[in-house]
Amino acid sequence: MTEPVLALTGISRSFGALRANDDISLTLRAGEIHALIGPNGAGKSTLIQQIAGALKPDRGRITFLGRDITGLSTASRARLGLARTFQISALAMEHTVLQNAVLGALGYSGRVFRFFRPVMDDPALVEPARAALARTGLADLAHQRTGALSHGQRRQLEVAIALTLEPRAFLMDEPMAGMGADGSRMLTDFLRTLSRDAPILLVEHDMDAVFALADRISVLDYGRVIATGSVDEIRAHPEVRRAYLGGEGVG
Repeated sequence: MTEPVLALTGISRSFGALRANDDISLTLRAGEIHALIGPNGAGKSTLIQQIAGALKPDRGRITFLGRDITGLSTASRARLGLARTFQISALAMEHTVLQNAVLGALGYSGRVFRFFRPVMDDPALVEPARAALARTGLADLAHQRTGALSHGQRRQLEVAIALTLEPRAFLMDEPMAGMGADGSRMLTDFLRTLSRDAPILLVEHDMDAVFALADRISVLDYGRVIATGSVDEIRAHPEVRRAYLGGEGVG
């Protein structure tokens, strides 16, 4: 079997007496979307922060592309190709779309700011940013003020920033949050295409989107993975139905 792109083994994290993650093991394979679902407070965002490097696990191991990254910083993981988009947007609303793509990618990568050459005049930075905007359907909005974008377009811009780093995997924390039905459908179609280039570990509460997108689903409850499987397997799983899907499952 091909080695997974991302693998978690025995990840645990506590905050005082609260065990947010308890002995979690899961994998992300090439070309797939692996959704992580569960009730509020189940430990999903805590787990994503540990994978991204913002939190250190109390126990366990995280490997990425066969390398142990458990002790690496967020910036070091990003430089290896582990890209994250956030539940709450961190874009600079007063800047243009292109400026966000260039400056966001520069900061995300942890590279030294280029004092001796204006960043926006540097083709090595601007050209990849323009290519990423084209990939996400934002090329025509490059000079638009970011604050004027729709919520869905801002989500696309976050992905464009990540794409400038040529990611090998994505961590996405509730990308559908705040979107209407049309925006969710648009982003669902986009993520399906994006996963062909880099697999996606997806935290999402929109179950229609999860069931439409996911190749595999892992379900967290009280900090533990209670089931992992295909959409059909998760729909039918009795413990999942009792803990999360309301007892009757989702049709």
